[in-house]
Amino acid sequence: MGVIPPLPGFLEGLRRITKNNGALLIFDEVITGFRVGPSGAQGLFGITPDITTMGKIIGGGLPVGAYGGRKDIMEMVAPLGAMYQAGTLSGNPLAVSAGIATLTELQKPGVFGKLDAKAERLTEGLTKAFQAAKISSSINRVGSMFTGFFNDGPVAGLEDAESSDTAMYGRYFHAMQENGVYIAPSQFEAGSVSTAHTEADIDATVTKASEALRTLL
Repeated sequence: MGVIPPLPGFLEGLRRITKNNGALLIFDEVITGFRVGPSGAQGLFGITPDITTMGKIIGGGLPVGAYGGRKDIMEMVAPLGAMYQAGTLSGNPLAVSAGIATLTELQKPGVFGKLDAKAERLTEGLTKAFQAAKISSSINRVGSMFTGFFNDGPVAGLEDAESSDTAMYGRYFHAMQENGVYIAPSQFEAGSVSTAHTEADIDATVTKASEALRTLL
């Protein structure tokens, strides 16, 4: 359903319930890992899960996955424990090399501050473009990730997201594509900026979005 931040107390409640009942709290950080901060969503929101899963962000975009967790849980995995785990792409030298290069770049000082600033520049520019076009929109952003919903907002859950004008989004997608900007074809995807995007790229995107919106009126 796109980027929808947890309401205050939601993650804390999950942590409390799982702990009280002897259940594991698992965070899927395949998308949020290294996009919302150096420690992922768990670092941003201050919640420590028992297990974390991650995806292609740690392979520089190449196919790779990983999981980690509490010491006692990880010691259940072979060769220390009885649970055997293997995968077709485990230790793939190309993916691992790309991942090391990516994580090295992300550890440089100021990287996440710059990503946040660029994402803020983009979402503020898009908000003004939609306001100028008088087309209903609401943008949720967490760090470098964002989703623009074609409704008045606020969008705090699935029901809010599903009230979006998906037909209008489809027209917007094609209009943006015709202007040379490729965005997700679904209204309910998360977008993000990267270290490769420049301020000029962002400004050009906002300009092209304004042009695309004019064609929808």
